[in-house]
Amino acid sequence: MTKLTLVVMAAGVGSRYGGPKQLEPIGPGGETFSDYSVYDALRAGFQKVVFILSKEIEEAFRNLVGKRIERHCKTEYVIQRLEDLPPGFSVPEGRKKPWGTAHAVLCCKGAVDSPFCVINADDFYGKDSFQKVAHFLSEPHGESPPACLVVHRLANTLSEHGPVTRGICQVDREGYLVRIDERHRVKRFGQKIKYSEDGEHWEEVSPESIVSMNMWGFTPHIFSELEARFPRFLQENRDDIKTAEFLLPSVVHDLVKEGRLRVKVLPTPERWFGITYQEDRETARRAVAELVRRGVYPERLWE
Repeated sequence: MTKLTLVVMAAGVGSRYGGPKQLEPIGPGGETFSDYSVYDALRAGFQKVVFILSKEIEEAFRNLVGKRIERHCKTEYVIQRLEDLPPGFSVPEGRKKPWGTAHAVLCCKGAVDSPFCVINADDFYGKDSFQKVAHFLSEPHGESPPACLVVHRLANTLSEHGPVTRGICQVDREGYLVRIDERHRVKRFGQKIKYSEDGEHWEEVSPESIVSMNMWGFTPHIFSELEARFPRFLQENRDDIKTAEFLLPSVVHDLVKEGRLRVKVLPTPERWFGITYQEDRETARRAVAELVRRGVYPERLWE
């Protein structure tokens, strides 16, 4: 049986939300998004979880979430620090936000030695998503390092309370990722969905478009690619180094374009939900309550 690890990125600052979304209770027993993700991952065959945290929320997260999960699987914690930089680089004055999702994954290099799934701590992905990643990572793939991406239908990923950013994916005939185009200010206009890069000119996009919600499957091979590309990112963004982010979708996009990585796209019918805005919190709680009512989850997840 293939050893599988779940990596949960929980170091974000939640600037639009106004607080640490990864600590927000959404279940009837006070469960967070991470609780439901780990629960689904364990049912799918994952055996270990690694949480990537910021120093600021480490204690609160361990006490609120970690203690529950530690009773059910091997659990490790990794701190994403601004100071974790390659030789020759230092933190620029005024930089406060984390270096981004690709840097977060790179930070857990020493804690992951098996195929792994990467997710956000403030998103709900659903049981089917974890089952598909577990199945893919457990299959033989020959000599080339396997990678996968779970994608959702765009119409299943929008917020009722404001615009969102979504990575719209293009896929080839064999079901492999060709490119990811990040679209900003995506929202509904009646029956239509549109996005705008400048807030003035709007482009329509199909509700059936498939989008990435940052649920990836990799092998440890990805760490060497991230390690090689991070110094290049810092050098290329030296004029914008206070705000630029080293993002996982961008790195994967480049690797695919260069022919260094093939990413199998795994569509899921699951309805994604998260909390981009404060108003999304009650929507998420109602969605979880309905899943509990239907028997998808027990009322007290870990009892």
